[in-house]
Amino acid sequence: MKIVVTGGAGFVGANLCRLLARQADVEVVVVDDLSSGRLEHLHGVPVDVRVASILHRDALRRACDGASSIVHLAAAVPDADGAVWHCHDVNVTGTLAVLDVARDVDAQVVLASSSSVYGYNPTRPRSEDLLCLPATPFAAGKLAAESYAFAYRSWYGLRCTAFRFSTTYGPWQYPDRARPAVVPALVAAALRGDPLVVHGDGEQRRELTFVESAVEVLARSALQRSSDGAVNLAVGAPTTINELITVLSDLLGRRLAVEHRAARAGEVRHCESSAARVQRLFPGVRRLPIEEGLVRTIVWMESQAGVSGASRRTPSRPSSPSAPCGRRP
Repeated sequence: MKIVVTGGAGFVGANLCRLLARQADVEVVVVDDLSSGRLEHLHGVPVDVRVASILHRDALRRACDGASSIVHLAAAVPDADGAVWHCHDVNVTGTLAVLDVARDVDAQVVLASSSSVYGYNPTRPRSEDLLCLPATPFAAGKLAAESYAFAYRSWYGLRCTAFRFSTTYGPWQYPDRARPAVVPALVAAALRGDPLVVHGDGEQRRELTFVESAVEVLARSALQRSSDGAVNLAVGAPTTINELITVLSDLLGRRLAVEHRAARAGEVRHCESSAARVQRLFPGVRRLPIEEGLVRTIVWMESQAGVSGASRRTPSRPSSPSAPCGRRP
């Protein structure tokens, strides 16, 4: 079975490729232009890497020839206002190119969407049948990509599933972007001894999903060649930023300084997604406790030269790592 992973040299992609490469009789092909991905993410992983953009239709078509499934993770996230058109090209036009190639080669598409498509809809938790009210151009592009995927499903019979990612964290996620993800940014600052920058009051709630749980769902979908429409990738733990900092402080054994800044424009305050559909479709996926996920993230980040500062206390592992993941009091 041949599975193509676009954006396979990125954070989620590298973790997924590692999992897929352990499956018997699975050939993994990566398509990545390395604009944000890194080849070292795939060091020692038996995959065929094609350095190309998904916007290069001929290269994409050659990479996908004979594929059973295409896991489409390639995306652009705007680090500045001027990147909106580039994000549209990659996230919308690029997705359309992937769908067209998938139709040509009769491959199923596993599409990485985002929980940000719900935007300003105040309903919590958010189920897949809610009205989507995107609050940012990035979210609008993800919703447009979903719409194309479901139109191809209806019009051409293309098998596809769009997973609406929550806040995902873990090894191979670096804090070096202009707008880094919240977990690596906070962990890196804590390891360096810098103040932890929090936008707003820190009471905004995020569903923190350890990357290992997320890629297990993606891999199962790709291997099963399923077609399940929109699915919340809600396999994490709803946690406020302040709660996250408390856990991080407990693990490192010291009080962490916090610097509050203005809330970001377009940021949705609470992001909690219903897990009913993903649990029904992919039973048994482990929801890793935030304490264990953070320990594994800290240990990995400490191993990366230049990420952490002086040596810090090694975090203690949770006493019950297999306990069900729940909200901290």
